[in-house]
Amino acid sequence: MRTVLVVTANQKDLDLIRQALGSDYRIERAMDVGEALRLLRKSHHDLVYIDIDLIMGIPPQNGVASTLEALSCNHPAARIVVMAPTERIRQAINILKAGATDYITYPPVPDEVRLVAESVDKNIIRDLELDYLRDQFWQAETRDLVRTESAAMQTVFKKIQSVARTKATVLLIGETGTGKGVLAKLIHLHSNRREAPFISVHCGAIPETLLESELFGHEKGAFTGAHRKKLGKFEIARGGTIFLDEVGTIPSASQIKLLQVLQDGTFNRVGGEDTIETDTRIIAATNADLKQMSEAGSFRRDLYYRLNVFPILLPPLRERREDIPFLVNAFLKKFNQSYGKNMTAIHPHVLYSLKNYQWPGNIRELENIMERAYILETSSVLTPGCFPDELFEQDVHIDSPSPDNQNGLAGARKKAIEDFERHYLRNLFTRNQGRVKKSAVDAGITSRQLNKLMLKYGIRKEDYKV
Repeated sequence: MRTVLVVTANQKDLDLIRQALGSDYRIERAMDVGEALRLLRKSHHDLVYIDIDLIMGIPPQNGVASTLEALSCNHPAARIVVMAPTERIRQAINILKAGATDYITYPPVPDEVRLVAESVDKNIIRDLELDYLRDQFWQAETRDLVRTESAAMQTVFKKIQSVARTKATVLLIGETGTGKGVLAKLIHLHSNRREAPFISVHCGAIPETLLESELFGHEKGAFTGAHRKKLGKFEIARGGTIFLDEVGTIPSASQIKLLQVLQDGTFNRVGGEDTIETDTRIIAATNADLKQMSEAGSFRRDLYYRLNVFPILLPPLRERREDIPFLVNAFLKKFNQSYGKNMTAIHPHVLYSLKNYQWPGNIRELENIMERAYILETSSVLTPGCFPDELFEQDVHIDSPSPDNQNGLAGARKKAIEDFERHYLRNLFTRNQGRVKKSAVDAGITSRQLNKLMLKYGIRKEDYKV
């Protein structure tokens, strides 16, 4: 049975929706967004009908996008339907562009309510079928990794499905921290070589003088300190996969030997004369432009072409922000297993800020920030106080008032001060989870002064409690 949450203060509209959907749906009601968030944290809902007046912003008041993200942060698959009067249809359509699924007009028309619900049902079934087909390929332990709403990442995963079971050399291209190592392992796990070794080599972390020996091994006495024969990674990975991370840092001498392996599957140990054969699949990764390097002469052109058989471009995290809720949930599961806590959710303000941060360090930075917050957090919800301040810097940005303000400089100054105070207080209450006394101390004012400001800006402490 599908579960529907209706967010409205109008009893008549709720009764009309109940009548339209009948006994095929379990219907719950919330009077406002704060109550809706509490119900969504407790249980899953497939569909949320919400009054347009209630979706125009909740703390922190960052507009429609913030409200939609808060409603879906615990259940990203929930569909949100906006309820709006006919004269506000244009506004409802803009909310759809921000992430809602559909809209219905006020007063609710039973046929329209049923039609939207049935359309959502069909989409849910379609998504479940796609998930089933996806899960037929992906190993059970990797299914969380391939959840995505990003068109770019969907293309990446389709390419991985196509290439995984072949012998083709794969070149993963992307910024540092975008998950190239994880995807290399993903390709190996879904290849015909998954029972054989997966050997990872960070080429940039090994000194040039040792890299050739590390990759291809050496004979006893080949150089000072070579007291015994050593097998290289290509011998150890025979029949499996070798992952060459930051392949653009490989020095010229090793580039020649790597080219030989790619061409005919043979190499020589350092100081050795015997030709050794290896059946090793190569997956390489780089955050540099190898084509440009080859044109500049710092990377062999023929090696670049050999590595670039099947390139896969990974988007940076800032270009796939819609996947941040999935990544957050995956990290929470991972940390719960590692640290033995039972962290179940993340505060809506934190999720909003995570989705608006620029992430120069990409997924690796997200994981590191979340792990630190996870260790510091003492409740079952990750709250803003455990995250670094720079994560929230974009939340307090105030646009400069337009110089053509009809009230002149004095009016513009007054509005700017009010905007600043409003943003400051919302962030303050979010960090302190609605505690008035603690917020007043942090702000350097009395509780009475803070209560006056709360009344002025319509701020309720209940909306910030977790």
